[in-house]
Amino acid sequence: MQPMTLAVTVMGLSVAVAMLALILVSLRRHEPVVQDSDMAEALQDRLWQIAESEERYRVLVEATTQAVVQRDGQGRITFASEGFAALLGLRPLDLIGSTLTPQVVERGAVEQRTDGVRVVEERLVPVDGVPRWFSFVEMPAAGSEGSPNWLRAGKDVTERVEAVRSLDEAKSRAEAANVAKSRFLATVSHELRTPLNGILGMADLLLDTRLDPEQRTYVESLRTSGKALLGLVDGILDFSRIEAGRLDLAAEPFDVAALVEGVVELLAPRAQDKGLEIALDIADDLVALRVGDADRVRQILLNLAGNAIKFTQSGGVGVSLARAGEGFSLTIEDTGPGMAEERIPILFEEFEQGDDSASRRHEGTGLGLAITRRLVERMNGTIEARSTLGRGSTFRVVLPLTASDGAEAPQPAPHLASRKILIVAASPFQATFLARRLVRCRAAAVVVDSAEAGLDALAGASFDALIADRSLGDGAVRALAAEGKRCGVRCSLILLSPFDRREFGAPNAAGFDSYLIKPVRARSLFDRLLEPRPAAAAGSEPAPARVEVAVPGRRVLLAEDNPINALLATKALERLGAQVTLARDGLEALALIADAPRFDLALIDIRMPGLDGLETARRIRAREAETGAAALHLVALTANTGREDVAAAHAAGFDGFLAKPLNLRALPGLLGRRAEAA
Repeated sequence: MQPMTLAVTVMGLSVAVAMLALILVSLRRHEPVVQDSDMAEALQDRLWQIAESEERYRVLVEATTQAVVQRDGQGRITFASEGFAALLGLRPLDLIGSTLTPQVVERGAVEQRTDGVRVVEERLVPVDGVPRWFSFVEMPAAGSEGSPNWLRAGKDVTERVEAVRSLDEAKSRAEAANVAKSRFLATVSHELRTPLNGILGMADLLLDTRLDPEQRTYVESLRTSGKALLGLVDGILDFSRIEAGRLDLAAEPFDVAALVEGVVELLAPRAQDKGLEIALDIADDLVALRVGDADRVRQILLNLAGNAIKFTQSGGVGVSLARAGEGFSLTIEDTGPGMAEERIPILFEEFEQGDDSASRRHEGTGLGLAITRRLVERMNGTIEARSTLGRGSTFRVVLPLTASDGAEAPQPAPHLASRKILIVAASPFQATFLARRLVRCRAAAVVVDSAEAGLDALAGASFDALIADRSLGDGAVRALAAEGKRCGVRCSLILLSPFDRREFGAPNAAGFDSYLIKPVRARSLFDRLLEPRPAAAAGSEPAPARVEVAVPGRRVLLAEDNPINALLATKALERLGAQVTLARDGLEALALIADAPRFDLALIDIRMPGLDGLETARRIRAREAETGAAALHLVALTANTGREDVAAAHAAGFDGFLAKPLNLRALPGLLGRRAEAA
């Protein structure tokens, strides 16, 4: 029962008792002789029953509602409960006819209902002087002479209000802490990357000079250490951003197959430097165009595949991309040392590595897998690991990134039902992946791991194509090619690493029709098998990448306050034939643009004293709009590489964005593009 209903009931019962009492008195006054004594006793019993009922309701109201008060139209109290009277340190009867009320020191929420009932929260100061919060329900009640009474029933809600306020304060403090963390991360990123830019940039400049072998070794070591430090900084900053809740994910269409191919090819030189192979298998039924954050998917794969290469000493690394429900899965396998089963549950914790011994062979903070797990979880995906000590590890990531609207269905794989192909390779993954892909095309694939086994297979069966891995040795693969030709093999392909390509020479000189570069792309495999052509005429060499060359004489404005970074960028640009004008801050850059001949390109640091790069860009664009001048190509230079930093640069009017440490190899293309536009 609601508190106001109980209070109204109490009022009604009180009135009924009073009326019955008046009736009884009247009967006794005007009827001196009451013949029916039973009627008098019945009335007396009824009065006792009503009084008992009133007492029961009063006790119930007192138990469920701490403070009840009813006032007439002039605010005078017509009824007060014990709880309300206690707030003032008086008795209920002492309050009748008064207008007393507890002191209100603060008002909270007010809710006005459509039925005329109002709910209010007030902080009162009772007679004991300790403020407390009460929630009151107010409603009109029947009164005398057409003037309504107001009934007010409430209870102490101090604990609830203070708990809510404490929670709100905690949230406010947490939000303030996150803002402070973000500012700290931006500052740390800038302060760490700025000197790293000088270290790595100067190392690159030195490597382009005439150095003796000993000096070159020292400079390359310097650059390697700088890159290792940059990786550490990036890992710590990424982890801190995730911890601070400041890592936002994009939701844009991207080609996951092209992304994975690019990452595997990027890692191939690192693997082959260690004598490892790296191979890729992409399922034929995969819809490649997905919606998500391509940069973070790339980071996940780089972390996992990079770790596999780092910890593997012999054999190789295999990367597989396949469908998984509406999303896709990435599987990274290696032939590394593996790890003990009991270490797998803690592998994704911060600062953990597969080997926690003091004599571990590999450096690192152990943040890579922790960051990877958190990125996967942010995408609502899953990550799991399996490993056997001494037999390698397997990591599988499932990401529920759905196909983009309008994504094309996967192209059907070529039908090779009549083909029988022999693969000769001592390979942990590449040979298996090639065979798997061929079998999906209904071809028959036979894999053997030695030249001797390959020669036996050629002698014992008829094959349409032969694929031989150069890692077996030049003499062995030449013997296989010769035997294949003698046995009528229509297409012979040599499997090469990128480092092998120049050293091995022309494939046809060794008896092969063409070659495949590891890691092998599916389209390259099918192109070679379906349309084998002589290497000299078929153009089996991949089309050379378009190299953008800077045009001498480009006029470049460089706004950079750090003297080392300014020297680095100036020297790099001057080597490309550019004419560089240096500005130390944004105001100087604006003055130079206004007074000097027109620039072809402006490289502007985001963080500069006085007028920062963002405001400088905004003023440049505003001046161009006012004067009708042609837009100057603006490129932002910054050590802060977050997505919000890129967005802020574009919003300010920048056309491009270069992160520090500067990639000096990007400068020729940048100058070349401006030359074409001019």
